[in-house]
Amino acid sequence: MSQSYQSALLEILKGYFQDENLHKVESIQTLWSGYGEIARYWVPSMRLNYVIKVVNPNTHSQHPRGWNTSFSHQRKLNSYQNEQTFYDKYSGLTDQYCRLPKCIASGESQQLRWLIMEDLDASGFTYRCSDASLELVKLGVRWLAYFHARFLNQATPELWPMGTYWHLNTRPDEYQKMPEGRLKDAATELDQQLNLASYQTLLHGDAKLANFCFSAQQTDIAAVDFQYVGRGVGVKDLAYFLGSCFFQEGLFQHADMLLDSYFGHLKKAISHYQINCNFEHLEEQWRALYPLAWADFERFLSGWATEHYKRNDFMQKQTELALMLLDKHKPSR
Repeated sequence: MSQSYQSALLEILKGYFQDENLHKVESIQTLWSGYGEIARYWVPSMRLNYVIKVVNPNTHSQHPRGWNTSFSHQRKLNSYQNEQTFYDKYSGLTDQYCRLPKCIASGESQQLRWLIMEDLDASGFTYRCSDASLELVKLGVRWLAYFHARFLNQATPELWPMGTYWHLNTRPDEYQKMPEGRLKDAATELDQQLNLASYQTLLHGDAKLANFCFSAQQTDIAAVDFQYVGRGVGVKDLAYFLGSCFFQEGLFQHADMLLDSYFGHLKKAISHYQINCNFEHLEEQWRALYPLAWADFERFLSGWATEHYKRNDFMQKQTELALMLLDKHKPSR
């Protein structure tokens, strides 16, 4: 981020906290394609660190895979507005079972969009990993189940009507790049089957391992990065999360057990939040859509990054199953 925007943000934060001694401690990471920054700031008057996510909408896009189009640029800007809306209107509805950083304030000023959030490190969620143990993956599965139960079949009209960053309506460029074949032919039907399910919830939308923070004791979990939150079936988040945690050997070994674990937690979470629904019907519906969720993500990858490591034998087995299920339900001529 340029020095002028750093200075502008610093003045905004000093004004908000009424503390001229507020200062930046460190940059945590730059945003995807260079759209801004997440950084830690110290507020001496409160003796607390806060995490600030700032977006500079005028930043020149530098997508690592070359997807620098006006369409993708607008999608990213919309995603930051979507995240701000989630934090402002819905994040307060969560609890310790689907923990996320508390939103202190948000706003737009001097061409910047910013979020002031609780520092999860200061709250004990200090452990990050790129290669999670099975026990940590189980914590992620539990988090997803409780988050999905909390927003099950609840209206969230201000958020995106379809969650995840890869859904078909937002990826026309990648669709055009897909190789011709059964998966491309089935793309629209996969999308429709997932979106027309009677049980819908709020998806995290980018529930990869890197977006989860674990407690120092590795017994608790919190999630970050809600740009792509929106409606969908819970197994879309689940499939994406598992694909971020394991290579194909781990998926073949653990995915079925973790799918069962997800529904076990989901049933408990629905009871915890006192959600009225026919759980057996929900489970039947979402289990049937589980391979379609894998196939839908492979549809995106096949146009975005054809040789991506996530396009492994397990994903392709799920895609084959999904295509068989679609064929089975096509009306005979």
